Amino acid sequence: MSHLLFHDGQYYRDDKLLAGAGSRGLRYGDGLFETMKVNNDSIQLGAFHMDRLFAGLELLEFDLPHYFTADYVLDRILQLAHRNGHAKLSRVRLMVFRGNGGLYDPESNFPHHVIQTQPLPEANHRWTEHGLTIGIHRKAIKSMDALANCKTNNYLVYVMAALEARHMKWNDALVLNHAGRICDASIANLFIVSGDNIITPSLAEGPVAGTMRRYLVDELKKQGRAVKEQEVTEEMLFAADEIFLTNASYGLRWVARAGEKKMSSNFTREIYESLIRPLF
Repeated sequence: MSHLLFHDGQYYRDDKLLAGAGSRGLRYGDGLFETMKVNNDSIQLGAFHMDRLFAGLELLEFDLPHYFTADYVLDRILQLAHRNGHAKLSRVRLMVFRGNGGLYDPESNFPHHVIQTQPLPEANHRWTEHGLTIGIHRKAIKSMDALANCKTNNYLVYVMAALEARHMKWNDALVLNHAGRICDASIANLFIVSGDNIITPSLAEGPVAGTMRRYLVDELKKQGRAVKEQEVTEEMLFAADEIFLTNASYGLRWVARAGEKKMSSNFTREIYESLIRPLF
């Protein structure tokens, strides 16, 4: 069944070709994307997504027209979700990219944009009794630079990590930064539980600045939990009591096996019940 997409102010069938050979988005990965979740006619953590998006657009030096605001983007997402019958529960992908041009001579810095929606199953909301299996990807390394926290259209490190996860039959693969420490996973942020401490790689370590990561760090601190944003080494990972991954789509997933080590989920389940389930 064909659905609609939204592109630069107009609705089209979702099989419409939108980029030609001259597109800088296609040539250079010149742009950003956001993956969001619509839940009961509301965009989950929408303000956090817009904070990250517009910070990235400023960093990439896009020239935003006066109408291109957070409200504009969020309104168009919900309008599209309704048109596609996806307002109950769906995944949203927003892409923003520059138009045609060479490396030094873009035709403009206008934020061309595409919004797509895809329905999600109800199981997306639920706690999973069978945890994830993860490993460490070592071929491609994440830089710790000004772009590291953005979701740029140049996503090759994560593509390679996801390919290895598929080959190795893992559910996800952790990504290392150029210092050899863990920064995040191919589609998620990482948290480890060690004693009473909940630890996640700091933004200086190069992870994507995940919206669910931001939400959990804020809310766990409000609960009085010992949350630390710092360096995370492989030794710390394999010494952890529990591990969990977070993203905007599934919220939180616990890790049952990291490498050869089996993990538990007691504390992670508490976090899920108190902070993730209420979002749904």
